[in-house]
Amino acid sequence: MTTDSEYTRADSFFEAVGGEQTFRRLVTAFYRGVAADPPLRALYPEEDLAGATDRLTLFLIQYWGGPTTYSRTRGHPRLRLRHVPYAITIAQRDAWLRHMRAALDEIALPPQYDTMMWDYLTGAADSLRNVAE
Repeated sequence: MTTDSEYTRADSFFEAVGGEQTFRRLVTAFYRGVAADPPLRALYPEEDLAGATDRLTLFLIQYWGGPTTYSRTRGHPRLRLRHVPYAITIAQRDAWLRHMRAALDEIALPPQYDTMMWDYLTGAADSLRNVAE
């Protein structure tokens, strides 16, 4: 029997781009950039980035049609609420997007999927900005 956390739609974005491995590659590349960016790294209070890496990976997997492990283990994503404790400026949003763009370039998704993901990520990053400048 398949559990909800194991279920994926065969026609999902998740499957089309290569499944879990693709998202793990993306997030690993992204956090490699974050680790080398002191102002952005300051937004991540954990000693290492393993927890953040795991959370973002599971969130993106779920969002793009993969297993629902994120919600099963952490509850509803509530992105804005989860980010309220962190002052996110335009500069930090831009730095986050710069590292995510580099990570997307590194994994080299087919153009139509790259565009879909980039459009989502830019909108999400902008919606999480919570400091007026």
